[in-house]
Amino acid sequence: MWLFLGAGAILAALWNLARTSRDRDASWPRFVSLSLTALTVCAFYTDGAQRVLHEDWGGLMDIMPTLSWALWVCVIASIAVNGFSLVVQGRKQSRR
Repeated sequence: MWLFLGAGAILAALWNLARTSRDRDASWPRFVSLSLTALTVCAFYTDGAQRVLHEDWGGLMDIMPTLSWALWVCVIASIAVNGFSLVVQGRKQSRR
């Protein structure tokens, strides 16, 4: 589940950048991207919690070190991309 939510967050961030580059309002794609990013982290945490409940220690040792690092990178990238569109939008509004 977290894989699909993460892919959706990436696509929404790209949609956000495309709308920002065309001088259109990007508030809706920005909201979708950040929401899907948050849901991705929640789904990943739930997956890890389920593995603990089923005592799947091998699965935890396989996925947690790599994917926890990947989640940090993806969340920081999502914040940066969506923050970039806010900065661009703010500069355009201040020039008016």
